[in-house]
Amino acid sequence: MNTKDFYYELPPELIAQTPAAVRDHSRLLVYHKDTGAIEHKVFCDVIDYLNPGDALVVNETRVLPARLIGQKEDTGGSMEFLLLKCVNYDTWETLVRPGRRAKPGAVFVFGGGKLRATVLDNSEDGGRIVRFHFDGVFEEILDELGQMPLPPYITEQLQDKNRYQTVYAKEEGSAAAPTAGLHFTPELLDRIRQKGVDVVPVLLHVGLGTFRPVKEENIEDHHMHSEYYMVTQDAAERINAARARGGRIVCVGTTSVRTLESASTEDGIVHASSGWTQIFITPGYRYKAVDALITNFHLPESTLLMLVSAFIGREEALSVYNTAVRERYRFFSFGDACLFE
Repeated sequence: MNTKDFYYELPPELIAQTPAAVRDHSRLLVYHKDTGAIEHKVFCDVIDYLNPGDALVVNETRVLPARLIGQKEDTGGSMEFLLLKCVNYDTWETLVRPGRRAKPGAVFVFGGGKLRATVLDNSEDGGRIVRFHFDGVFEEILDELGQMPLPPYITEQLQDKNRYQTVYAKEEGSAAAPTAGLHFTPELLDRIRQKGVDVVPVLLHVGLGTFRPVKEENIEDHHMHSEYYMVTQDAAERINAARARGGRIVCVGTTSVRTLESASTEDGIVHASSGWTQIFITPGYRYKAVDALITNFHLPESTLLMLVSAFIGREEALSVYNTAVRERYRFFSFGDACLFE
């Protein structure tokens, strides 16, 4: 299949620039796979589509303030770094802009010298391997100097950094938020648990693999960047127990989907595991562990739209997206949500 097969027209004004005033008051489009029927709801209504015995799988990754603005030490030229993957405690794989200034051996300073970085090498995906030099705790320095790595299509300043974190975010390591989870509140999650739904955390640190654009004409030529995931023994047992009792596995976000599909066998059993996944889900893929999906509306021609198309069918996915455009839903990271069940 070609990348252009996943294109749809999106008016720029439908790209959400700010989060909803209240997390669970965003809109929710519900698509029923068996009938093709569509309903228009408010996100807090999602509880009505979850059944006792289901497992709701969430990604508990926490976004790092991974965007650093610095200056080249010898010329003062400005440089932007986006931290993607920790190689070891002081060495990171990064995206840099403008790349021509970040040649191996170049040194950059941040925060008046609180943090320095030396470019060690180019990475295979066009980024840079960078070693940081600092006194103290790196995470504390990053929290002070770093900015939330909002996508480039968001041009407004985020007033509250916590709105780009899920309420259950726990393990730091992501370069972007698992945005489907931004709609949940602690109160809504409590109500879901009280209904008899098991809320199960897994982990995938969101990196370049999730949001890197597809530039190849044939989607099979696209290379997915690896991302770290983990499914604990407890999480695997709870997910498998839900399936055994007849419950559904409902994933919050494409990152949770990719985690479970990476950790499951052909029989749908999820196994405790951790490591790096490059799974690329496109139409023709047979889902093993996922029964329903809660997600946001994704960019045209993106790997995430391809994943959704694999779940409900390409033509069906594009039809749903075109319906959302007509109904003036808000799109992308701070936008509205959909439930495919």
